[in-house]
Amino acid sequence: QVQLVESGGGLVQAGGSLRLSCAASGRTVSKYDMSWFRQAPGKEREFVATIRWSGAEYYADSVKGRFTISRDIAKKTVSLQMNSLKSEDTAVYYCAADLPGPRIWGQGTQVTVSS
Repeated sequence: QVQLVESGGGLVQAGGSLRLSCAASGRTVSKYDMSWFRQAPGKEREFVATIRWSGAEYYADSVKGRFTISRDIAKKTVSLQMNSLKSEDTAVYYCAADLPGPRIWGQGTQVTVSS
């Protein structure tokens, strides 16, 4: 069974950068689609970015050009580099893995952008 643990969240000023990491135990991240989602207070969880097993990357329009998803196969980690952060990026960010069966979620990491 895969377990996902996120890290790297914190408080940053608008315009700043943060890098989130997701460590996957149990299986390699290269065989499955790995994604980042986020959930702001009072809102539904929303898609942020995906890196597919093929390496193809997809982004929500709201983060395109500012966020970059990547993976380190050897370290079994998936990262989200977030630049030019805005106050509306404030949310709990979740890593997710699409293995056969139900999507697996991490516990989330808080990102707060102060304006």
